[in-house]
Amino acid sequence: MNSKINRYEEELENATKKLKECQESLGFKSCFDCEKLFDCAVRKEYINAVYSSMSKGQSGGFEF
Repeated sequence: MNSKINRYEEELENATKKLKECQESLGFKSCFDCEKLFDCAVRKEYINAVYSSMSKGQSGGFEF
């Protein structure tokens, strides 16, 4: 189980790194400044990694 948790944390770390690299390469501090906000594969990967990390692979919703 611990290796499964680590996998999700590692995926989140990698996705965060990619997202920050993308933002820096475009000169943005946030994705909200980018015209590709809703169609960006890098951002979608990051969002999926966040949800996977939060749920540790379990299906279901989140209450914020």
